[in-house]
Amino acid sequence: MESLYTRPCKIPNSSFRKEKSELELELRLLEALEIYPPAKLRGIHRHFVLYGLTEYLRRSFNQPFSGDDVLKLLDRFYNLEMVKPDDEDTEILNQEEDFRLPQSYFVTEDS
Repeated sequence: MESLYTRPCKIPNSSFRKEKSELELELRLLEALEIYPPAKLRGIHRHFVLYGLTEYLRRSFNQPFSGDDVLKLLDRFYNLEMVKPDDEDTEILNQEEDFRLPQSYFVTEDS
């Protein structure tokens, strides 16, 4: 009679591959979030950040990812509605600055 501990646990091959690919996908997403922080997904740069995330995953897996795909993946880790927008974006939007064209822009009749 064989002991239960002498035989390795057999996992169905397809199930193992699926879990491995899911894990790999989540790891690549987390790597991408080091470059493209989730707080930027709530600010004025959200479309650029989402594009950056899709491109990072596309290059990592050599297959296309849509913005919806990335948002669904992010939903596993974050409630994006609760992510606080980046304060830097708010500061940029609230800055007021007088704008004047440089004098060199205006053509004078003397020249």
